[in-house]
Amino acid sequence: MPDPLLQQLQASLGTAYTLQRELGGGGMSRVFVAREEALQREVVVKVLTSDHVHEMSAERFAREIRVAARLQDPHIVPVLAAGTTSDGLPYYTMPFVRGQSLRARLAIGGVLLPEAVGILRDVARALSHAHAYGVVHRDVKPENVLLSDGTAVVTDFGIAKALADARTHGMPGRISTGATLTEIGKSVGTPAYMSPEQAAGDTVDRRADVYAWGLMAYELLAGRHPFASRVTPQQLLAAQISEMPVREGMEEHGTPDALAELVMRCLAKDPEQRPQSASELLAALNAIASDSYSASARRPRSRLSVWWLVAIGLVIVVASVLLVRMR
Repeated sequence: MPDPLLQQLQASLGTAYTLQRELGGGGMSRVFVAREEALQREVVVKVLTSDHVHEMSAERFAREIRVAARLQDPHIVPVLAAGTTSDGLPYYTMPFVRGQSLRARLAIGGVLLPEAVGILRDVARALSHAHAYGVVHRDVKPENVLLSDGTAVVTDFGIAKALADARTHGMPGRISTGATLTEIGKSVGTPAYMSPEQAAGDTVDRRADVYAWGLMAYELLAGRHPFASRVTPQQLLAAQISEMPVREGMEEHGTPDALAELVMRCLAKDPEQRPQSASELLAALNAIASDSYSASARRPRSRLSVWWLVAIGLVIVVASVLLVRMR
């Protein structure tokens, strides 16, 4: 049976793009892979579903997308183009990233500490660049972090902000699943990664991204989400507002004290107690990494390592003597 949305989207894209297959999507969008004919490359096309269009101002959505499109950083998946279908459904295109999401990576097993730190630094770099341009992500989570060729890149910058600002009227009390965008009054985000102020519907700034980074960091370092026992969106939102994660969850998995302390600072309920921007967060991460390297360099060699070096030296000396005698 023909898919009306697919047909409508293809008609709107014209001959510039050829839709190939559907990747999926959340509660507010559908995601397709398309071929950009002029450059013969694959791109991702995200289109908002019709259920939400009547709540939005297409003009304000387009304005926020244009702001997000200005972001140019190696750790950010950029917006390439945007438009609306003939029925007024907003869509935008992005490069197709070959790899897997951090969520998919976590689903197949834990992440070792060095890899986790690398991912977290890449995400912090992306947030730092965006914050410098006044762009707050508002929906930082493993699903929006893509892993490709040993690098982490963040996608959907500005989309949550565009959805929030494009509202023409709120729908108080509306909540979907914990894995998709949720509306509570004027707040838009994912309950499992919402900051306390975001969950309460208060003003949101870049410190909300710092909090979400902290939740994701905790999940990577401890092997589980700090509020994993909370099942419903309501329980998750209540925990974000009033419950503090247990630091020991990270320490049990060998997280260095300085890194665990930084994550706990990011998870402070009061935004004033967190790092005030991703650039401050990134500087703290770099300092921790530098201190760890220095400590490793200063660490004395074990006796076993010294004896191995002596043994190798003796072998070289004996081999040299024998070679001389043979000549």
